[in-house]
Amino acid sequence: MDENRDGTTTSGVDWDAEAAGFDDEPDHGLRDPDVRRAWAARLASWLPARPGDLLDLGCGTGSLSLLAAEQGHRVTGVDRSPAMVKLARTKLAGRDAAFLEGDAAAPPVGEQRFDAVLVRHVLWTLPDPGRALSRWRHLLRPGGRLVLVEGVWGTVTPVGIPADLLTALLTPLGGRVRVERLSDDPALWGRAVADERYAVVAVPE
Repeated sequence: MDENRDGTTTSGVDWDAEAAGFDDEPDHGLRDPDVRRAWAARLASWLPARPGDLLDLGCGTGSLSLLAAEQGHRVTGVDRSPAMVKLARTKLAGRDAAFLEGDAAAPPVGEQRFDAVLVRHVLWTLPDPGRALSRWRHLLRPGGRLVLVEGVWGTVTPVGIPADLLTALLTPLGGRVRVERLSDDPALWGRAVADERYAVVAVPE
């Protein structure tokens, strides 16, 4: 995530300050067995069936990284927040996983390429999401996929990125795009939700 001069991101959140309590949200920490199972099932349906190399951008404390590692994938996580990265390293200690401090929009992975790039609740915070998508596409191996979990939250001053806008931003990349609605599955969130939440799986040309 891009940082402002005061240390916050473009979303206005200081993620280092949020790190200690980040996993308290049911869909962040995945501590509830039902929530964890729900995310594990979705992730298995979005990621390649065979174990591969996964890049988790804006990985936070590594909860989805852990699920992917448990499914056999080799994980590289990137987050701007040193506190988040520290927690992710602890959470996945002993796993085939590495975590780097860096900008999700321009990941510090050099020439490494991946079978899937996973990004949850990050794209909406970026000043130029279309440019980020183009960069992420070039991090994929042939046949690789982007897995983007996003939404629009709040009613008075909603924040986020609508599904139709995200699919439009993916159009220049070509290939196949599938949108999966997530709002109607309370098991993912630990409660019923009424706002727009969705996942997009895109396999660019």
